Amino acid sequence: MFTQALRMTARDWRAGELRFLLVALIVAVSALSSVGFFIDRLRTGLNRDAHQMLGADLLVNADNPVLPAWREEAVRRGLLLADTVSFPSMAQAGEGEDSRAQLASIKAVSTGYPLRGQLSITTNPDEAGAAMGRKTRATPQPGTVWVDANLLPALQAKVGDTIQLGESRLRIAQLIAAEPDKGANFVNFAPRVMMAIEDLKATGLVDDFARVTFRMQVAAASANDVAPVRDYERWLRARIKDGNIRGVRIETLENGRPEMNATLDRADRFLSLVGLLSAMLAAVAVAMAARRFMQRHLDACAMLRCLGMTQNQVGAMYLLEFALVGLAGSLAGVLVGFGAHFVLLQLLGSMIPTELPPVSFLPALQGVATGMLLLVGFALPPVLQLRNVPHNRVIRREQAAPRPAALATYGLGVGVFLALLLWQAGDPMLALMTAGGFIGAFGVFALVGWLGLQLLRRLRGSIRHQGWRFAVTSLQRRPGATVVQVVSLALGLMALLLLTVVRGDLIDAWRVATPSDAPNRFIINILPEQKTGVEQQLRAAGVGEPVLYPMIRGRLTAINGKPVTRDTYQEDRARGLANREFNLSTMRAAPQGNEIVEGSWYKDAPGVAEASVEQGIAKTLGLKLGDVMRFDMGGLPVDAKITSLRKLEWGSMRANFFVIINPSAMANAPTTYMTAFHLKQEGAVGSRVANNLTRAYPNLTVIDVSGIIRQLQEVLDQVVTAVEFLFLFTLASGVLVLYAALMGSQSERTREAGLLRALGATRQQLAQAQRIEFLLVGGLAGLLAASGAAALGWVLATYQFKFPWVFEPGVWLAGLVVGALCAIVGGWLGLRGVLRHPPLQTLREA
Repeated sequence: MFTQALRMTARDWRAGELRFLLVALIVAVSALSSVGFFIDRLRTGLNRDAHQMLGADLLVNADNPVLPAWREEAVRRGLLLADTVSFPSMAQAGEGEDSRAQLASIKAVSTGYPLRGQLSITTNPDEAGAAMGRKTRATPQPGTVWVDANLLPALQAKVGDTIQLGESRLRIAQLIAAEPDKGANFVNFAPRVMMAIEDLKATGLVDDFARVTFRMQVAAASANDVAPVRDYERWLRARIKDGNIRGVRIETLENGRPEMNATLDRADRFLSLVGLLSAMLAAVAVAMAARRFMQRHLDACAMLRCLGMTQNQVGAMYLLEFALVGLAGSLAGVLVGFGAHFVLLQLLGSMIPTELPPVSFLPALQGVATGMLLLVGFALPPVLQLRNVPHNRVIRREQAAPRPAALATYGLGVGVFLALLLWQAGDPMLALMTAGGFIGAFGVFALVGWLGLQLLRRLRGSIRHQGWRFAVTSLQRRPGATVVQVVSLALGLMALLLLTVVRGDLIDAWRVATPSDAPNRFIINILPEQKTGVEQQLRAAGVGEPVLYPMIRGRLTAINGKPVTRDTYQEDRARGLANREFNLSTMRAAPQGNEIVEGSWYKDAPGVAEASVEQGIAKTLGLKLGDVMRFDMGGLPVDAKITSLRKLEWGSMRANFFVIINPSAMANAPTTYMTAFHLKQEGAVGSRVANNLTRAYPNLTVIDVSGIIRQLQEVLDQVVTAVEFLFLFTLASGVLVLYAALMGSQSERTREAGLLRALGATRQQLAQAQRIEFLLVGGLAGLLAASGAAALGWVLATYQFKFPWVFEPGVWLAGLVVGALCAIVGGWLGLRGVLRHPPLQTLREA
């Protein structure tokens, strides 16, 4: 039987019967594998580069020096280590009456810092302010310091001058243009002063009473394989828990940088969606190709049955043939995809500013498995129909209705398809939502297509045009094929339109979440009597209309009447929150960028204390709607009932507060103010604005986060570039698959056209009828695709990507036009050969 299957495969190949199926399979697998190779490398590269914002793969933050046993274990596992010690202190410059002092954020670093990313340094203040320094792997030499450029005006110093830190005098050797892990300690209240860790002891600034943070940076030997770090993290967490060790917090990209994690999470979900939609397009193409193969082999199967072959022999022979084609097409598709992903990388050039990690074998394995699973899932039903072709098909040109067993195998195809999507996505919820949407759309599209045919039957005589009658009659003559073509074209267009809708909304949501004019300066400790003066200075600096938010320091002392202490919680972050003061605020309306996810905003009734709490901190502290929190604000106790939970957009860099209490309950609380604003000027100009404020109001603290904004924008631009290119590539793959789906019914159309010409129809009439037919099919498919893409886009936007969905009527117009164009172009490509040949020759070839 295997020998016979090889002979049949060779015969069908010479006759051109397998080329369509093989090409569809190669296109499908190459689309999946090329996107798979690219996504795999890009996803790994994006996560690797995002770790630069931590300076490591893992941070161990401690109130005391890290235990030697933890270091020894990390070294034993082959991990890289570096250390930093951070604390606030005064930096001084000058002598006697000319001496000046400025609060600085001191950071002592060891050799090898940072483990991820690179520092940028320069000696030019303007370059440092614009983050235009040269990258370096070095750290400050003993006896020297590197400083932020905005420290120089405050101390009236320059590069080469000496500053005093504690008992040590150190020379300013370089200015820091970029510090990759500056965001790891977000609230840097003062300019950075970076020194060698060897000089720390001589300063005398670190003692038992100093507020110091010790950080041990941990990174894998290879930036592309962080599995050893994950294992070490589990080991370390177990030691901390077993030893009940306090004052230690482990930071990763997920919990240390919420704004970056949110961006990468959305990017990862979109990349998964690209893979899912590629798989769906592949399924449509293979199903159509297998159906065409089955239709063209009905006569051959009947002849084999007449020559003595049994049903099982016929079925086994074609199954072997399909398996050979599937294996060859899958391997060829993987090779094409592998080469195509390198072409993509070459086309990208400098648009992706990073060196991607090496290729893994997983996308190749997925590509081969995908081709075989698609062929088994969607080619098995047609093969079983070939198995059941009756003998009398040779004499009577009739096809028996599919048997229940053959129809049941379509359920197998759907199951295989779902398994493929779950594997391809890596996110079960995203896969189930997308698959459910497409399966539901399949049923709805089929129903609407059938109803459309019934409506056309009534409209056939409404237009007295021969081309219209030919077109409607042709559609009515083969209702099953017409419905299949409408559904396949609609599903393919739906995938492309869905990518268009989600991609545009996703990029817009990213841009809105972290806009180019996001606040890059914060001012805190503004006294009530200083509000007017600060606002005037900010307006003079070009800020516009600054908004000052009340800020009240308060300690959480009880929840629902039960005292809250450090020992109330087991988790480190919850312990830290219970042991510190909160920055509370009060305002009448919810601030911009805050979304109420549970409950409702308070009404600010007199004598009633109500609170709105950020959902993340509520989860950490085990808070829920209706709980009553007691805060002690400088001796003033306030019991506030939680009436709403809020979701914050951390990437916006706006002023965000964990807890907001209604104004009437906070009327007597000791209040200062803070503001967040965007200052267009950078470098020395921006420093002068900050210096003018602190000179007029020495109690103010001005925080410059422009470096963090630049880091976030760089990673965001990289993600958007990746999304743009993946969209274009999948769009091109989708067009090829749609063409394959349209070509699936061309043999029937060719036979009909030849018969009509033999009966006297003119070439012009046939061309008009075909155009009308394809306009009807393509227009209906486009409208259905737009409706499905809009519905599924809303579901994904709301429940997966977490951004507002915007109704866009233009999607339906685009669907109508693109659907009609695809159908007309596909029909013309298949019809043009028929119209050039005599009817008899056309019928013989069909």
